[in-house]
Amino acid sequence: MCGIVGALSLNKPSINVDFAKPMADKIAHRGPDDAGYLCFHTGVKHNRKISFYQNLTDERFKNIEDMLPTIESYSAQRELHSHDYDLYMGHRRLSILDVSYAGHQPMSDLSKNIWIAYNGEIYNFKELRSKLEKLGHKFRSHTDTEVIIYAYIEWGIECIKRFNGMFAFSLYDNFQKKFYLCRDRYGIKPVYYHIAEDKTFIYASEIKSILEYKDYKSEVDKEALLEYFTFQNMFTNKTLHKNIQILEAGHYFEIDLLSKEINKTQYWDFDFSEPETVKDEREYIEELDKLFTQAVERQLVADVQVGSYLSGGMDSGSITAIASSHFEKSNEFLKSFTVGFDLNSASGMELSFDERAKSEYMSYKFKTEHYEMVLKSGDMERCLPNFAYHLEEPRVGQSYPNYYAAKLASKFVKVVLSGAGGDELFAGYPWRYYKAVNNDNFDNYIDKYYSFWKRLIPNKDIQKVFAPIMGETQNVWTRDIFASVFKTPVKCQTPEEYINHSLYFEAKTFLHGLLVVDDKLSMAHSLETRVPFLDNDLVDFAQKIPVKYKLGDLHKVIRMNENDIGKMQKTNDGKVILRKAMSKYIPEDIYKAVKQGFSSPDQSWFKGESIEFVKFKILDDNANIYKYMDKNATQQLINEHLYGKKNQRLFIWSLLNFEEWSNIYG
Repeated sequence: MCGIVGALSLNKPSINVDFAKPMADKIAHRGPDDAGYLCFHTGVKHNRKISFYQNLTDERFKNIEDMLPTIESYSAQRELHSHDYDLYMGHRRLSILDVSYAGHQPMSDLSKNIWIAYNGEIYNFKELRSKLEKLGHKFRSHTDTEVIIYAYIEWGIECIKRFNGMFAFSLYDNFQKKFYLCRDRYGIKPVYYHIAEDKTFIYASEIKSILEYKDYKSEVDKEALLEYFTFQNMFTNKTLHKNIQILEAGHYFEIDLLSKEINKTQYWDFDFSEPETVKDEREYIEELDKLFTQAVERQLVADVQVGSYLSGGMDSGSITAIASSHFEKSNEFLKSFTVGFDLNSASGMELSFDERAKSEYMSYKFKTEHYEMVLKSGDMERCLPNFAYHLEEPRVGQSYPNYYAAKLASKFVKVVLSGAGGDELFAGYPWRYYKAVNNDNFDNYIDKYYSFWKRLIPNKDIQKVFAPIMGETQNVWTRDIFASVFKTPVKCQTPEEYINHSLYFEAKTFLHGLLVVDDKLSMAHSLETRVPFLDNDLVDFAQKIPVKYKLGDLHKVIRMNENDIGKMQKTNDGKVILRKAMSKYIPEDIYKAVKQGFSSPDQSWFKGESIEFVKFKILDDNANIYKYMDKNATQQLINEHLYGKKNQRLFIWSLLNFEEWSNIYG
């Protein structure tokens, strides 16, 4: 797990090498163990049609390996400014596999013509390495990075279809003068890019590094702002920084330096569908148990300590149960981590938000070494500047508890397992899907599901709230953005097919948002988060499990009056088959429990202990948000919450987050 940065000039002879180190320094938190800088003269557009490079390290890490010059040295700077370099690849390393200097990046093959800067983990790298060795390839390290290089040499860019893991990497092939930027199937590891008017291609694991390439002029993307305040997420690949996009999950760029063509290819996508032949439920349960156990054990591979989050729920509990049994075999104890909430000022449903008692019980059952943190209302206020800086693009709900959970885990381990993905694969949100299960046609389905996903500002208010920028966003149609997430619709759809459409939608949008947030907030603390539910074999299998085995009450819902469906609340009807498979590992009251999200009691805190903070930040007439939003319309919605008329906690959190973001990046 690391950070990558870089720039490629397709028209000018050189990129600006002065930005190389600041770009990498900006994400030092992603890789505190090493730094590398590769500046390449490709010879494509130069008078001298030869290629050469400068491979540099950092003054801070020069004692690790004395072979490389440092980028700060006089000789390196003289060389960098004496020639034109049209390609830069930078890297910050968090050492997880083969922590020796053999894992230094950017890394090359023996010929020094294939170079990679890589962020992630390939869990099946040992199997791939074995195949490559049989094909005659020799390795110098025990890293997965080197396996990617030789997999590319052997199988071309199609090699990424063989990788089971999470990754974002840039790769340069000096033989073919081609550059690649790739992202994993599900979007676990982010990578952003900006293509300048002069066709300079700038990329990085985090936006803040692209901002260090000073040729980019920062500007708020107002269309993206409207999208965020509709869905509390981004469904397109836009960010709040105009003309900086995130590379979509399951995609890669191929850039031909000779023709200057930039092509983006989708190599994988989710495919939730009913199987042609439905097997007995017991066969599905048995296979699920086998694949889930295999997924957890695969993701325990590391040369550093691995821990696990342990909430009070089934997903993290199941992972912890299997991981802890693996540790027991070597007479070790798995470290587990939980964040709870002070509920002295909470009320109503929020009184159930603290799940520490359940996690403590599971820690007792699984014999983990357990650590906890308790959050109070003031903790949100204290972390908000750092939180907004590291998250850099507001997404999904109140995720600052995740920031603290990562901070806690990073004190003890370098890698932590997370339960993300279980809900999206096994239908953990039935009250959402059931709102659009009986439909006249696909458009009718879109209308119903779109209505549910307008999370922050309803359409009737959005023109009033965004009146100051409506002239610049009048071409934004949020329903069209919503519909564009889906593949081409088919006719004659069954309720099961509509459920599968909903699972596809949530995997593409909500899960992706969660993964981006998890990456940023864990890497803020130099912590690698792994997600066993997103193992390739497990995902491929889960997508083909019949809906009737995931949702227990679907047959009843199909016959229900539509108005009654709209009133459905959270139940334990989702993830039925996963509950059955995990019943052999976790206590009954956990696997049978009603779905509980990981959320702080902000509904109470925003109108109670944090009310003065809320007023100070977003009821101030000089707040940054009012450059884009109408004061009266916005403050009316805020006051609805503060005076107890309507729960607007999601909207208030998003305003606080955007106000802080504007202070830093706006």
